[in-house]
Order: sequence, then C-alpha cells, then structure tokens
Amino acid sequence: MNEQLQHIYESIGWLIPEVIITISVMVMIILHLLVKNKYLVLKSFALITYGIAILLLLRDTPSKPTILFDGMMRVDEFSTYFKMLFFIGGVLGTWMYHPENKESAAEYLLLLQAIVFGSCLLVSTTNFIVVLLSLELISLSSYLLAGFGFDKKSAEGSLKYFLFGSVATACMIYGLSILYGLAGTLDFSSDTFVESLIELSSPLLLIGGLLTLAGLLFKISAVPFHLWAPDVYESAPTSAVAFISVVPKLAGIALIIRFTLAINLFGQSGYNWQLIMAVVSILSILIGNLSALSQKNPKRMLAYSSVAHAGFLMVGLVSFGMDGIHFILFYSAVFLAMNFLVFHALQQFEDAIGPVHDSLLAGLGGTYLIPSIAILVGLVSLTGLPPTAGFTGKFLIFGSLWGSFQQRGDWLLLTLFVIGLLNTVVSLFFYLKIPYYLFIKEKKGITGKTKNDWTGNLLNLILVIVLFYLFISPGGLMGWINKITFVL
Repeated sequence: MNEQLQHIYESIGWLIPEVIITISVMVMIILHLLVKNKYLVLKSFALITYGIAILLLLRDTPSKPTILFDGMMRVDEFSTYFKMLFFIGGVLGTWMYHPENKESAAEYLLLLQAIVFGSCLLVSTTNFIVVLLSLELISLSSYLLAGFGFDKKSAEGSLKYFLFGSVATACMIYGLSILYGLAGTLDFSSDTFVESLIELSSPLLLIGGLLTLAGLLFKISAVPFHLWAPDVYESAPTSAVAFISVVPKLAGIALIIRFTLAINLFGQSGYNWQLIMAVVSILSILIGNLSALSQKNPKRMLAYSSVAHAGFLMVGLVSFGMDGIHFILFYSAVFLAMNFLVFHALQQFEDAIGPVHDSLLAGLGGTYLIPSIAILVGLVSLTGLPPTAGFTGKFLIFGSLWGSFQQRGDWLLLTLFVIGLLNTVVSLFFYLKIPYYLFIKEKKGITGKTKNDWTGNLLNLILVIVLFYLFISPGGLMGWINKITFVL
C-alpha cells in the first residue's frame, strides 16, 4: 500500500503543470463569484497560470521516458514538446479573447483551460481509457466553445459539431473495444499488444484500426471527416476558432503518430497502414485546397485550409521514419504561429468593420496597415513561400518524403510528393486573394472603427518575428527537436 501511494505521489510530481491548470480552474470559479472586474482579472490570472505552467514544464523536462500511474500515463520529450505548444496556444487564445459580453469571460477561459488540460493528458498516454477520457474532455469543451457566438448561426454550428463528433466518438469506442478484445490489453504501446495482434492476424484488426482512426481523423478535420469544419469556423467567434483550429488538431496529430506506429506493429502488420495514411493525406490536401478556391468568406476558406494542413502534417508520418516525425514537430510549431497570426489579424478587421467577406476588404490595406501586413505574412506562410517559416516546414516535410522515396522506391510516396507540391501552387490562388483585395483592389467606401489596438499589434509583431526567425534560423528549434528520441 505504501509503495502504491509513493508511486502515485511521484507520478503527480511529474504532472505539476497539469496540476497548476487544474488548480487554476477552481480558483477562477471562485474569482468569478468574488471580483467585480471579472474579465480583466480572470484573463490576467489565466495568462499568469499558463506562464507558470510553461516555466515548470521547462524545469522538469524528463531525460528519459517515465511511466506514471502503473502505465496509465507517461512523460517523455515527445509529450513535453506538445505540451509546450498547448500552453503557448492557451496564452494566444486567452490574449485574443475580448468579447462584447464580458460576463461570459469565466466560462470561456475555463473551457480553454479544459481543452489545454485534456490535450496534455492525451499526448501523455498510450492507454485506451485515458485516451477516451481526454478526447471527450477536449471534444465537449470544443462543442461549447463553438457556440460562444450566442446567436442562431453559432448554435447551429455548435450542434453540427456535436452531432458529427458524437458519431465519430461512437465509432472510435467500438474500434477500441475490438482492439482491446483482440490484444487483451488497454496499453497500445505494450509488447503484449503488438505480440497478440501479430499472432492473431485477424481481419478484425483492420476494422478496429479503421474505426479508431475515424474518430481521431475527425479531431484533426481530415478527409472524409471534415464536414463540420466550414460551418463551425464561420459561425464561432474568431478567437475560439483560432484556438480550436490549432490545439485540438495538434493533440490529435500527436495521438495519431503514436497509434499508427502501434497499429503498424513495427512493420509486421499484415495490412498496409502506410497506404491508408497516404490516401487520407492525399485526399485531405486535394479536397481541402480545391474546396477553398471557391470560398468568399475568409473563415470558411481557412476551414478548408485547415483540412489541407491536416494532410500536410500527416505527410511526415507516411514515411514511418524518425526524420518525418521530427519535421512534423517543427511544422506543428510553425502551424500554431501562422494560424493564430491570420485569425488574429482577421479578428482585428472584424472589430473594425464587422463580419468580413473578401469584397469588404477591398482597399483597406492602407487604412489598417498593421493587421494587413500581419495577415499577408500569415497567408504567405500558410502557402509555404519564403521568407517565412511555412516554407521551411513544408521543405523539411517534403524533403523527408523524397528521401524515403529514394530509399524505398515506393510509387505511393512519389505520388504524395507530387500532389503535395502541386497543391502548394494551387493554394496561391486562394491564400493571396485576401492580400490582393487589401492592397490592390479599389476601396469601396467602407468605414469602420479606427482605434489604437496596441496589444493586438504587439501580438501581430511577435508572431511575425517568430515566422521570420524560424525561416532564417530554424536550427535552434530543430536542435531541440532532434534531441527528442521518440519511443512508442
């Protein structure tokens, strides 16, 4: 008994950043009841909490994988890296939040922290039970966050998100139950899981794996589980969309990496999981980019862009190599910065002129210069053009894919490589449409509020500097990433 209590105590010691977030949730509930200026106090407290969590995470980075709670969870360099991105995402999501109805500040900020907490748990486990609990915490909080527009359209988007998500979760639970029945263990990283599935060689492995992947692919809005994204992106508050489009997606990508390598049985599976992931990646890139071409609402365009980027993130996984995983980690950090930058600049335009469509932005580049430059840099980075980090990220990912093709000579890798590069060119036509309207089209006489949003402009400046810095000098971040020894 004493040994078990000691093990639990030691395990909690490795999860201090998550404990800080949990305590913060309880404190914020109390503050919401006691203080008068709820919005300012709660927002400041949330930012301080994320800052403390980041410092603690940097201090307690593990040198080797450490098993917690008798195998229910683990901490390693891989999970620590993603937790850092989640906490930074929490900072950016909180910074962007400035609603008209400030009475809902506590609920909104608590939902952000719940998603960050669930994401941290998700990347720290290989246990099916914890996976389900973490995903549900992320999902339920995201459904509520999507409805914070408090209007009919927002409610409709939130309901669609919930209905699609419920079906995806049901599929995933059924798939996990099949895998548990076959392997006899809840830990999909264990030797028992791999050895049992190799010995059985049952077609149920394919069914269980596909059903589980269906639920996970929904979380990252990959094809064909992306139908919820356009309506949710269009109807939800822009600050909420910016957060939902990054943190849950990156958490899903991290879990897909672990799960796909496990279900591949270290190359001994009788099913071609590389082919399955490549097809999903190709379809996500193609459908995401081609659908974005016809969009006139920037948020719907960014929804389909997010679908395409889910495909680009999975490109690094298709080679099933360590280099590919490392480059996914780099691109994840770049994706966080450029996505938040574009959505934040878009939010500034919404604050000035109301709901934004392409034509409404005509000629506003000079009037709102800083947001215009910010959105230009963000969109250039999303396209994958120099001198931004989006180019570096895509170059590294496709470089790893090309290297894998040269080693194996697999036509599938070459097909994905060619389609990915061609779609980067296609994306030029919709990403650069907004800068075209801002800087080249004539102004249509639209006037809006002109205010000195110095905090918003500061955030723009920070994110722009990050994107330029990671292009000029990616070695610092890649140096950290290269030290990450991925252990399933």
